[in-house]
Amino acid sequence: MAVAGLVSACGSGGDSSASAAPPSAAPTSAAASSAAPTPQAPLAGKTIVIDPGHNGGNASHPEIINKKVNVINAMKPCNTTGTATNDNYPEHAFTWDVSLRLAKILRAKGAKVILTRKNDKGVGPCVDERAKIANRAHADASLAIHGDGAPASGHGFHIIEPAVIKGHNEKVVPESKRLGMDLRNAFHQGTGIPYSTYLGKNGIDVRSDLGGLNVATVPAVFIEAGNMRNAGDAAKMKSSAGRQKMAEALAQGFVKFLT
Repeated sequence: MAVAGLVSACGSGGDSSASAAPPSAAPTSAAASSAAPTPQAPLAGKTIVIDPGHNGGNASHPEIINKKVNVINAMKPCNTTGTATNDNYPEHAFTWDVSLRLAKILRAKGAKVILTRKNDKGVGPCVDERAKIANRAHADASLAIHGDGAPASGHGFHIIEPAVIKGHNEKVVPESKRLGMDLRNAFHQGTGIPYSTYLGKNGIDVRSDLGGLNVATVPAVFIEAGNMRNAGDAAKMKSSAGRQKMAEALAQGFVKFLT
């Protein structure tokens, strides 16, 4: 994330054949069939990038995460350590767990899912590289998952959408906004978590300072799934059942956006 980790908005197929068909037709038919959406695989043929915010090794390598990278309209730190609950459940562990749960659900629905990091023990990648992973994959949608570190009096979640940067992202911003709205609605309905009381409007915030959004050339948004400094939000985020509910809700948002 491009903002300090401990402050507000840390954001930081199988084969098939037909006996009556000529031999040359079978592979074509099978390929078309395997990529076609069905009720069981509504996301077949879609590529989704999930970016679990931060990483477990970031705090041990300030020489890497403090390096400045180009986020189009500024030079910002490569990454940050992220925040944590008051009893030290770290944001990087929360985002990794929700991302794994979400990836499993999306793959079961037929999507190709790419995670921007391989585990929760490494360092980085930098915020610009996280966006470039989705760009290179020509992703149909990209979501960065975070937990906020705002004052404890604030609670709730919000989606962060990209602001227009003239000459760079005008074409993708409308689709990013649609993605943000579909994820916001699904997350709110599926988890019962209210919109943020301390930032944004109706669960939506628009920012121009986040490299993960500025560098994106595909539809991309962030979610601050709750305020980790608020006791009520933290309880949901520390709960396995709560994280599963979040993942299921986000999956429904992707289905809405991509079908």
